[in-house]
Amino acid sequence: MSYFTPEYLKFFRGLAKNNSKTWFEANRERYENEVKKPFTAFVEQMIARIHAEDAEVRISAKEAIFRINRDIRFSKDKTPYKTHMAALISPAGRADHETPGFYLQFGADMVMLAGGVYTPANESVYRIRRAIVNHPKEFQALLQDKEFKKKYVTLQGEANKVLPSEFKEAALQQPLLANKQFYYAAELEAETILKKNLPELLMQYCRAGRGMNAFLKRALGK
Repeated sequence: MSYFTPEYLKFFRGLAKNNSKTWFEANRERYENEVKKPFTAFVEQMIARIHAEDAEVRISAKEAIFRINRDIRFSKDKTPYKTHMAALISPAGRADHETPGFYLQFGADMVMLAGGVYTPANESVYRIRRAIVNHPKEFQALLQDKEFKKKYVTLQGEANKVLPSEFKEAALQQPLLANKQFYYAAELEAETILKKNLPELLMQYCRAGRGMNAFLKRALGK
């Protein structure tokens, strides 16, 4: 079965051109029926599938799905709405961005799939770096895993220009130690959401990142 129709993409392409409260309210019924309901149903399906392979994930779709409203308090961009729907499926859901999980983002221009740790606190960055230094072979094996490389290539994230002295020598062998973010991501065409095998396809991406998530989770003591 297909969870989404072309109307999902049409809604967000319209919102991208008319990102205002007036336009959104005029199209709220479209949003509820063509976007919110099918996305919620799909996230429920993905949670069930992930739970079947990871019993710690037992959240509701509501706990996973992010609001469509943007937080514009500290942003120069004052457009009120995101032009995508997104969810974080993990033991903690969207309430904790440090807990490694599986992130889904379906928008007008692309599908994004991601995992790892996107916003670690300073102490968490230290713990991850310590784990990489203590288990270099395991970490390297995860980076070289065939499916991980095929789906995500490598870990991404902003890096520190200056590292604490205890990591400098090890960073010569493993440059990712300089990272202050440890996430991986893949982008697919927006029309991917129209595929009938969408849940199975996304589970392939979820499984490809599971080993890296487990490593980061142990490093953080989650």
